[in-house]
Amino acid sequence: MATKVTFTIDEVTLARLQDAASRLAVSKSEVVRKAIAEFHGRVRRVNERKRASMLRSLQEYLATPATRKAGAVDRELRDIRDARRITGRRSGERKTA
Repeated sequence: MATKVTFTIDEVTLARLQDAASRLAVSKSEVVRKAIAEFHGRVRRVNERKRASMLRSLQEYLATPATRKAGAVDRELRDIRDARRITGRRSGERKTA
């Protein structure tokens, strides 16, 4: 079932629509349907391409060997937590709960 809709398009787009309909010997509605179907397919491929790219990046990152030992990382995290407990950088006072 077709639904009638109204769009506002610029003169250049209208000329292209009319030209495509004339060249293909189909209605302007058919050109719009085909164009939307084509565009929709492209949008999906772009998203899939981006997803695949992000997945490759993650896999490359996970395959990279660690540059520091776990103990060094644990010490750094402990130092960061301790620093966050201090109220001022110069005062050396600790926060009270």
